[in-house]
Amino acid sequence: MTPPTPSTLLDSAARVAAARLEQLRRAGLLREDLFVDGRWRPASTGRRLEVRDPATGELVGSVATASATDVHDAVAAAAGALGAWRALPAGARGEVLSRWQELLLSRTGDLAALLTIEQGKPIGESVGELTYSAAFLRYFAEEARRSYGEVIPHNRPGRRLFALRQPIGVVAAITPWNFPALMIARKVAPAIAAGCTVVLKPPSEAPLSALALAELASQAGMPRGVLNVVHGDPVVVGAALTESPDVRMLTFTGSTEVGKLLMAQCAPTVKRVALELGGNAPFVVFDDADLDAAVAGAIESKFRNAGQTCVCANRVLVQAGVHDEFVERFARGVADLVVGHGIDPAVHVGPLIDEQALVKVERHLDDAVSMGAEVRWGGHPHKLGGTFFEPTVVVGAEAGMTIAREETFGPVAPVFRFETEEEALALANATESGLAAYFYTRGLGRALRFGEALDFGVVGVNTGSISYEGAPFGGMKQSGLGREGSHHGLEEFLEVKYLCVDGVTAPGH
Repeated sequence: MTPPTPSTLLDSAARVAAARLEQLRRAGLLREDLFVDGRWRPASTGRRLEVRDPATGELVGSVATASATDVHDAVAAAAGALGAWRALPAGARGEVLSRWQELLLSRTGDLAALLTIEQGKPIGESVGELTYSAAFLRYFAEEARRSYGEVIPHNRPGRRLFALRQPIGVVAAITPWNFPALMIARKVAPAIAAGCTVVLKPPSEAPLSALALAELASQAGMPRGVLNVVHGDPVVVGAALTESPDVRMLTFTGSTEVGKLLMAQCAPTVKRVALELGGNAPFVVFDDADLDAAVAGAIESKFRNAGQTCVCANRVLVQAGVHDEFVERFARGVADLVVGHGIDPAVHVGPLIDEQALVKVERHLDDAVSMGAEVRWGGHPHKLGGTFFEPTVVVGAEAGMTIAREETFGPVAPVFRFETEEEALALANATESGLAAYFYTRGLGRALRFGEALDFGVVGVNTGSISYEGAPFGGMKQSGLGREGSHHGLEEFLEVKYLCVDGVTAPGH
């Protein structure tokens, strides 16, 4: 039997994707308009933004392109809903989030197909992202009841002192394309649990998951104006959100460059900002590591979502004593990864999001090879064409290469050799980013010593998977401000108010 050609495989996957999209449309989950004040409405511009499957280039949908006026309407709706929502008992807010979570879980299969088709990641990863998103909704549905205040010992007779925690107000949330569902849950759930209202700007590359989640939020009984979704030109929408005095906080996940720009735009109105920005994660393997675990962890961390995650292993640092054996096992494991359309359950690695991402990967790889690095596996655009790229292992990487200094955001793993723990620490910390880091060792002392010395906000020891809704997630240095997840994630959306009450003494005293 003649094996199928790459074009035949993609054509078959495209037919499956088209059938799933039709199911989504019939189920009312394929939304394409703005969601403002609890209603679906077209944009005042009349313009549409095309959304295409990054694996095939096929048109998935076209969403309304918001004007500044549309954004202002969404902010006004959020401001109008704020008083009633913040006054609602925390348990009642939590019940809305719980119903939203239940609906999300009931439609995970449909939502995963949509996420894969618009973003490109394998269907198994999409299911995992949605399950994790539901976990955030559940966690903050419960955490809403725990935004405790304080009673402060008073400093004079007849006085009582309190510290109250109150919602900050209207929140603008700008989310990225690499986790189009998860980043919504991680930002919107704590904001809503705290009593804030939200205007969400999803990514232009993958906005449809956000709209499907908004539809489910509406079905869950989310009051009008509490959650609003506007999409379109990032410059237009971002400027309208940052300029508005009614928006009291901006939470953003994306590139460091854009995060700095948004931070500056928020300064005139002194908004609170929470930023999760770029990473350049080191993945360190010491010579006392469990190599099987380290290889599996490196593959999981590096090639999830085709390397398009801010916490993926961007630099693999391996101690000299195990370097060659690690590389051999690592390359062998990478060679087994299946590349293709993510709708196929057998696929491990999908396409890059667009042509610009492919160009960046090729630029980093070409620079490394020109400076003496060697491609051990892969190294070329994939035979499927488009923005597919072969999972790649590069050895002989050095600190002066672009691939060491910049976040590649693609399926290329450069391996660096080091001799001592001190050298590994210096290499790992030699970056302006400080989001995530990983290392493998069997030594308890080294695990504590090295973990404490790493200048990163999230550190995985003997694991390449560190995400958990009950733990604080965020970066150091230029990787951002604030934390998501855990009770720290709720506190981002709360103000502390000091209440000093005098005249408490009884009459006549």
